[in-house]
Formats: sequence, structure tokens, C-alpha cells
Amino acid sequence: MVIDFSNFHDLPRQMDRVLAEFMRPYGPVSRGMAYPPLNISEDEESVVIAAEIPGVDMSELDLTLTNKSLVIKGERKVEQGKYYRQERPTGPFQRIVTLGVPVDRDQIKATLKDGVLTVVLPKAEAIKPRKISIEDA
Repeated sequence: MVIDFSNFHDLPRQMDRVLAEFMRPYGPVSRGMAYPPLNISEDEESVVIAAEIPGVDMSELDLTLTNKSLVIKGERKVEQGKYYRQERPTGPFQRIVTLGVPVDRDQIKATLKDGVLTVVLPKAEAIKPRKISIEDA
């Protein structure tokens, strides 16, 4: 009888990889979080997208609404200096938010205050809930 151990040849390397994954610090930086971080909320009237982009000027932002998505593009300038640790990302960024509902393109409002970009996308009238009156027959 011959026992084939060839399947276990790579086991030490695989175990090292699993242990390294457990030992890695857990947090936004280690998870490869997308930038900028977003909060997306919705009510009966609109969809609201809030993006944290401190240090980015309005002139460095570009918002584009396509048929089914909002594209947020920009660039965070590299600050010159000697860093001991740099956790705030720099350089160009882009986030695409897929919209699940049609929006009223003419009523969209975007504001930038205290490093938070807030985009309010009012829902199209066609999809808003409507009260239907019941008539006596």
C-alpha cells in the first residue's frame, strides 16, 4: 500500500499564510477601505450621499451623473514634508455610486462643508408613493 502525501507538500506555506492573516491588525487601513468613505441614505423624497474628503477644495472635485450612477472624482494634493507615518491617502480618487432609483436631475444639490461633500438626489416624481383616493360607487 502506497500513501500519497503530495497534497500536504504545500501545507506549511498555507498555514503560514493563515496565521499571518490572523496576526494582521484589523482596521480600515488593513482592509483596503475605498476612498473617500461614503454614507448613503434614502428616504421617501431623496437619496443622500455624504463623502468625507477633508483637505480637498471644491475646484478639485468633479461630480457626474449618468443614467444609473453618480461618479465622484477628485484629487487630494500631496502635502510636502517629512512624514513618520502617513495614513491619509493622497492622489487622485474616484467613487461610483450606483443609484437604484431614477432621480430628478434638475433638483440635485451638492454642498461641501467641514470636509464633508453632501449630494442630495431628489427622487423622480414618477416613483414617489402617491395616495389614491377611493370613490363611492
